[in-house]
Amino acid sequence: MANLAVAPSISVFWNKYKALASMAVLIPALALGGCDNSTAEKSVPARPVLVASVHYAPESPERSFVGTIRPRIESDMGFRVAGKVEKRLVEVGQIVEVGQPLATLDKVDLKLQAEQAQAERSAATGTLAQAAAAETRAKELKVKGWATDAQLDQAKAAADEARARLNRAERSVELTGNSLSYATLTADTRGVVTATLIEPGQVVAAGQTAIRVARIAEKEAVVAIPETLIGRAKDGVASVSLWSEPGKQYAAKLREIAPQADPATRTYLAKFSLPDADDRVALGMTATLTITGRSTERVARLPLSALFSQGTAPSLYVVDDDGKVALKPVSVKSYGTDDVVISGGVEEGAKVVTLGVQKLDPAEKVRVVSSLSF
Repeated sequence: MANLAVAPSISVFWNKYKALASMAVLIPALALGGCDNSTAEKSVPARPVLVASVHYAPESPERSFVGTIRPRIESDMGFRVAGKVEKRLVEVGQIVEVGQPLATLDKVDLKLQAEQAQAERSAATGTLAQAAAAETRAKELKVKGWATDAQLDQAKAAADEARARLNRAERSVELTGNSLSYATLTADTRGVVTATLIEPGQVVAAGQTAIRVARIAEKEAVVAIPETLIGRAKDGVASVSLWSEPGKQYAAKLREIAPQADPATRTYLAKFSLPDADDRVALGMTATLTITGRSTERVARLPLSALFSQGTAPSLYVVDDDGKVALKPVSVKSYGTDDVVISGGVEEGAKVVTLGVQKLDPAEKVRVVSSLSF
């Protein structure tokens, strides 16, 4: 009986001991758990976000094309008479003035023709004097009744023929004089020599190209325009800058556009006149033609994923320098497949969140991990 009484007391004691031991282990664990949660709450990292900078630009973006500077008028000049080239007085690249001699022909034959014409005029002058005197005598004899009407008509016809021959001889003298002056090829405008196609001793025909002169007073930029931008080229505002002097801008105006596209490139050749071009704009220089739209409204283009809207006005999350976000409503101009165009609501240079805007809370803090321009 004594043994039976001791056994239950030992069992009760053992159960109490195990309970106390479990509590001793559990209490520190709970304490540690409470400390970890508090520390975790204090060290919650800021949400990383991808942002884009807002940049306002004209609604119609600028388009640039590479072209060359060419003269508006380039003339192929040649002698108006045939002959043998005596001298060539200019070289390629030389600036020539109005009336400056470019080349000359051998004038021996032309001088002989001029002398022949003058001799024929002298002979015609003597013939006319004789015929006029005969006509005068015939009239006097007719008045006195000593000449017939037939004799008077014959004398009058001879005098008229002599006058016509003199007139023809005088015209021949003028023509031969002009031909003699045509032996010297002169510049009819201020320009630059772009090609010389004759050499001394060469026999040339009348009208054959001898010297090519480009007028430097009128210059233009020649570019190839894609067919999708023909309308913008006609309606937009154009300017030209030279590769040699990119900081200088010259106003340009569309003068001519090809009626048919180039079969190889499918582009249209367009010529833009440069009314303000100076001597620094040299022929053959490479230039950049920039065409902008006439619209003055400035808009910003952003990724479509940056737009936040839940039944209210479209908004953007703007991030400040401290990592705080603020939801700001914006004015949407248009929507695209992958982007949105806004006309106001956020300032120039503002950083807006572009991904995950549905999961952001205006009260939370974010960390910018990347920034891009759109």
